[in-house]
Amino acid sequence: MGREEALDFLDRVARGIAEMFGSNCETLVHDMSVPKHPIVVIYNGHITNRKVGSTEDVYGDLAKYRSSYLESDFVNHLAVYKSGKLIKSTTFHLKGEGYHYALGINYDFTYMREFSGMLENFIRVESDLQSAISEAGENKLSSIFNSCLEAIGKPIESLTKSDRLRLISLLKREKAFAFSKSVPYVSRRLNLSRYTIYKYIKESG
Repeated sequence: MGREEALDFLDRVARGIAEMFGSNCETLVHDMSVPKHPIVVIYNGHITNRKVGSTEDVYGDLAKYRSSYLESDFVNHLAVYKSGKLIKSTTFHLKGEGYHYALGINYDFTYMREFSGMLENFIRVESDLQSAISEAGENKLSSIFNSCLEAIGKPIESLTKSDRLRLISLLKREKAFAFSKSVPYVSRRLNLSRYTIYKYIKESG
């Protein structure tokens, strides 16, 4: 592939990528074989305000980088442009007899980052509704249970069967068993099996 063929190929690639990814995607070709590496092809140059002939690099002043940078490919790196724009940048080198070009792909995702923050803030929730409802229900059930136990006037470990039946009756009256998972809760509080709780509910009328 000769010099003109290489440049024509890179021009077509740059144009195709720019068209495919839209106005936020700048593509360009640097001529790395001449001093200051001017831009010889550029699409969507408004991203960095550069044009054909510009010698400015998206990474800034190349003089501070090792010479190896001028021949290395870089894929999907962050470049913060002097305007503050956040750019995903990729560079590929193409070398041949009498030519050395660098294809640059720079995608401005500044607005995406801002939108991502807005979206994250919008979709943030304290908890899922089912968990919130369940927690609220258990808190209410706990309050009812404690109130009914207080009416019995004895600690749980001192309750007789008669006391437990009375407690179950009070809980029924307060509609405690209308709550989801109320039987497992009462079973746990009284340290009795669920079967026993169901039996007491039946016996209490």
